[in-house]
Amino acid sequence: MKTEEYDYVICGAGSAGCVLANKLSQDESTRVLLLEAGPMDLNLMIHIPAGVYSVYNNPKINWNYESEGEPALNNRNVPTPRGKVVGGSSSINSMVYMRGHPNDYDVWASEFGLDNWAFDHCFPYFKAGESSDRGESEWRGGSGPLGVSKGALESPLIEAFLDAGEQAGQGRSEDLNGYQPEGVARFDSTKKHGRRCSAAVAHLKPALKRKNLTLKTRAMARRVIMENGRAIGLEYQQKNDIIAARAGKEVILSGGAINSPQLMMVSGIGPAEHLRSVGIEPVHHLPGVGHNLQDHPTVIMQVECTKPVSIDWVAKPHRKLMAGMQWMMTREGIASSNIWEAGGFVFGNHRERFPNLQYHFAPVGVRYEGEKMKLSQGFAIHIDQLRPTSRGWIALKSDDPFEKPAIHFNYLQTEHDQRELIEGIKTTRDLVRQPAFDHLRGAEVLPGKGATSDADILAFMRNATETDYHPCGTCRMGHDKWAVVDDQLRVHGIQGLRVVDASVMPKILSANLNAPVQMIAARAADYILGKDQRASFRPRYHFM
Repeated sequence: MKTEEYDYVICGAGSAGCVLANKLSQDESTRVLLLEAGPMDLNLMIHIPAGVYSVYNNPKINWNYESEGEPALNNRNVPTPRGKVVGGSSSINSMVYMRGHPNDYDVWASEFGLDNWAFDHCFPYFKAGESSDRGESEWRGGSGPLGVSKGALESPLIEAFLDAGEQAGQGRSEDLNGYQPEGVARFDSTKKHGRRCSAAVAHLKPALKRKNLTLKTRAMARRVIMENGRAIGLEYQQKNDIIAARAGKEVILSGGAINSPQLMMVSGIGPAEHLRSVGIEPVHHLPGVGHNLQDHPTVIMQVECTKPVSIDWVAKPHRKLMAGMQWMMTREGIASSNIWEAGGFVFGNHRERFPNLQYHFAPVGVRYEGEKMKLSQGFAIHIDQLRPTSRGWIALKSDDPFEKPAIHFNYLQTEHDQRELIEGIKTTRDLVRQPAFDHLRGAEVLPGKGATSDADILAFMRNATETDYHPCGTCRMGHDKWAVVDDQLRVHGIQGLRVVDASVMPKILSANLNAPVQMIAARAADYILGKDQRASFRPRYHFM
């Protein structure tokens, strides 16, 4: 077996891995290896914001996972796209940039004893990492590597949505990442000059100029190499070669909430009984590996539009061609939009201290016929439950590192989750009933006028609930027996091994997860390098 020598070996060139590779390689005397199972991000559709629907389930750049049969969803297998390309899921996602509510991080501190992950400690990293087209302010960064742009698509439907949110008493905000993180608003997105600004574009591409950073693509990790209770490297396969990359300092797993626990378990790190059941001799019993899986369950409300103001026209071949040509020449037009440019954080009931539902609004109707997407004259609203109480797990099917693991989300397993998503449908219907939509609102397509009672809505949800692509929690931070990493993301009981990705979140955040993962990675880099964390700071927020 060929052997290579580095200081740091990072597994996964996704949102976290790209940040880490950049920051750890700034010292030119440090040798850094970044491994990625997928290819370079050369597919042009990755970089065209409206191309998201062409890339998010493309098998050439996607792991194309699906869950096991979900008991509360009529035993359906839920498709679960994850990026298998440089940039990871930041190269195939819908680009919504959201930090999460400040209370989310304070819950990490209060419920899990993670005092240094309270929002005051996280906010400075969000600000430092961002370059917002809104300009630098108390809440926003203006000189960071990640380009962030406010939604600017002109649409009567978006304007109606924003006005209706205000009319319904659900609140309106000019900046959900700013002084008022509650209400409906135009979203921010990870775009810059009309192009997707993935973690690869923002963090990795500039760092690849350094001679001390090595990126290897189409390199599949096989196992963490252990010696006397320490991770000393990573075994990977590239084409027919099996290579041992030794890490003089640390091995860092950044494969995400599915791949990181899988790699740990095939390496013998995890629940001992489960490992033995698939023929793996445990190296280190760590029962929390793979457990605590969380996600945002979502359903989509579809409503017809009575006037030809939706963007379904872009589906016509000649219009699509013209949009593409306009983007190529100017980086403007409909192709520069990530479509889901508006949304919000709202309350579905009066029991919650901060919003428990999220909207993603698109000024077009969307449906699927097989794997083909069809656009229609209408509008669509994703309704996410932000803090579900159901918990799932990742399990191995065999000792083969290349076999996809079993994914059990357990969506809607609790009565609490069922009730909240039912409330979500009702809250969204209330918004759509507002006067702002009177001149545009047609028939409700989904759930449809037949879904009137709670039982009707629940039946619809069992057939329609999907992922909103935010799995997390499977290698969570903490100090109890179910925690996998400590508050500096070091794996409990093993030296030289950290996990840095969405899997370390102890509890899911009330927002999209891409921006928080990059924040976590930036903080992890300072921990790894022994640098002081940025000075804590909490801007002045206005809550409803």
